Amino acid sequence: MVQQISFIHAADLHLDSPFKGLAHLPESIFRNVKESTFEALDRLVQTAIDKNVDFVLIVGDLFDNEKQSLKAQVRLRRAFEQLQRYHINVYLSYGNHDFINGNIHPVTYPDNVFIFPEEKVSYFTYKKDGEEKAAIYGFSYENRSVTAQKATEYEPVSDRIPFHIAMLHGSLHSNTNHDTYAPFHLSDLTRKDFDYWALGHIHQREVLKEEPKVIYPGNIQGRNRKETGEKGCYHVELSETDTKATFMPLQSLQFNELRVDVTDCVELHQLEAKIQAEIEAYTKHSGAQLLDITLMSSQSTLQQWHDENMLDDVIELVNETFIHQTQWKYIYRWTVESRISDIDSELAQGEHFVSELIRHADGADVKTYVNDLFHHKQARKHMESISNGEALTVKNKAKQLLVHELLKNGGD
Repeated sequence: MVQQISFIHAADLHLDSPFKGLAHLPESIFRNVKESTFEALDRLVQTAIDKNVDFVLIVGDLFDNEKQSLKAQVRLRRAFEQLQRYHINVYLSYGNHDFINGNIHPVTYPDNVFIFPEEKVSYFTYKKDGEEKAAIYGFSYENRSVTAQKATEYEPVSDRIPFHIAMLHGSLHSNTNHDTYAPFHLSDLTRKDFDYWALGHIHQREVLKEEPKVIYPGNIQGRNRKETGEKGCYHVELSETDTKATFMPLQSLQFNELRVDVTDCVELHQLEAKIQAEIEAYTKHSGAQLLDITLMSSQSTLQQWHDENMLDDVIELVNETFIHQTQWKYIYRWTVESRISDIDSELAQGEHFVSELIRHADGADVKTYVNDLFHHKQARKHMESISNGEALTVKNKAKQLLVHELLKNGGD
């Protein structure tokens, strides 16, 4: 008889996320946003029950903060109790956000929950019908930062156990877009004799390797404009001959970006209709959405409407259309892509002040201007590092704003 098990691989629940920068949302929308991580947790539990899995893996950062609220801990305990009623075990580790020494008032979880107790790699053995089926390996962060190469500590314990599954909350050495914790090279994992590597820490889901499977499931609920699209977990079916991993969406709502070309809009009411149509087409059957809209036009009309503060009313009217729907949509952020970008290359060839400004901006490194901010003792606690792509976006928008203001009204 072929040996097989199934499990849910999740990570980065970030329960109790504060959703910074979104307090300006309408009260009803913000309530939904604040509750979204808990709704995603409920969907995770229901998915595990529906799939009749043997156990659930949660690879670090169950909470957003080391000082977890009682609400978050109680909601998580209730979720584990629900899994216990269906005889589903939970194996969890703590990460850099919810490290062990930061939580001085932990809640006791039910007996089906197995927690990796320290930074030293250890393992639990999963038994089914009295037989050892899987060895599950992992560690928890004792403090906020783990810089050691923990992957070197993982070693299978026994050939008699059919499956060996490793849980690791950390990042690739080559990943410069995130804080590097428990760094590893992919070869550090694949040369070990494990059947599955369950990763956590990176919020963008990715299959790093097919054989053996090395997977980041991403977080279960997007929390800001950088965490767009579907979020969830993987349902894994592991046998002696095959490994099948299927992504399961769990998010309560999605953050998404939408670019709308409004070049053909010559009147404001046309702009409203155009945005509504684009949203309806883009978000059809996709659930509740928080949208970051970029309006584009090769005509000067759009920039004029923006300068005269007329676009706020248009966005408000569009939001009023969608906000009361069951699967609501809401534009929480919007920008205008200036027409100046179309003539940058032409202006840059001149010998006047604007040309010199464009050339200087093109050669500038945004990161050198914000380094002090990211190294500030207090500010860096509340900020994520800026990627090269984000730095380029900031630079282009700043350049467009400067050039537009200089050329407004014919440059007078």
